[in-house]
Amino acid sequence: MPEQLYRSLVWLDVRLGMLFAVGLPLVLLVWAALRREQALVRLMGLYWKVASLQLIALLLLTGNRPTGFLLLVVAPLMVVASLWFWVDLNEELADMPPWRALPLTLRIWRWSLTLLSLGGASLAITALPCMGGAGAGLRLCRAWLEAPEGLHGVVARVFAFVFGGEWTTGVAAFVGYAALVAYVVGLLQWLVVRLPRLGRVAGEF
Repeated sequence: MPEQLYRSLVWLDVRLGMLFAVGLPLVLLVWAALRREQALVRLMGLYWKVASLQLIALLLLTGNRPTGFLLLVVAPLMVVASLWFWVDLNEELADMPPWRALPLTLRIWRWSLTLLSLGGASLAITALPCMGGAGAGLRLCRAWLEAPEGLHGVVARVFAFVFGGEWTTGVAAFVGYAALVAYVVGLLQWLVVRLPRLGRVAGEF
C-alpha cells in the first residue's frame, strides 16, 4: 500500500475515533444521566472503563513503546465486547421505544462504533511488526506515532502551565505502564471473581 494512502487511512481512523469513541460517548453519558436512564448510564460507564485502554495505548505510543502497538489491536476489540456483552443492558435497551431520540442515537452509535472499531483493529494489525523495535525507523510505523506525539505536545504544554512541571515521554510511558498494570489487575479480578458469579449480567457494576 502506498505510504500516503496508508497515512491517510490511519489519520481517518484517528479522527473518526475522536468523534465516535470520545465525543459522542461523552454526549450520550451526559444525556442519559440527565434523562435518568440508569441502564444507559451503566452501559456508558462500562464503556468508559474498557475504553480507557485506548488512552493507555496513546501514552505508550508517545515514547514508541512496543506494547502500545499491540494495544492498538486489543483496545478496539475490547470496546466492541463492552458494547454488546451485557445481557441485562441489551434487554433494557431493546425494551425502550425505538423512536425515542436517546435510545435511537445510542443504537446508531453502538453499531457505528462497532464497525469502526473492527476496521481500526484490522488496520492496526499491520502495525504489529513495529513491535520489533524498529517502529521509529519504518515510515509506515511513523503514521501511528504522529497522533500520540501531537497529543503529547498539547499535554506537555498544559502540564507545564498548570503544574509548572515537565511532561516528558518517559513520564508518559511510566504513567501508561502503571495504568496498564492497574487495568490488567482489574480485568483479572473481574474474570476470576465476578464473571463466574454473575455471568453476562452487569447489574450495578
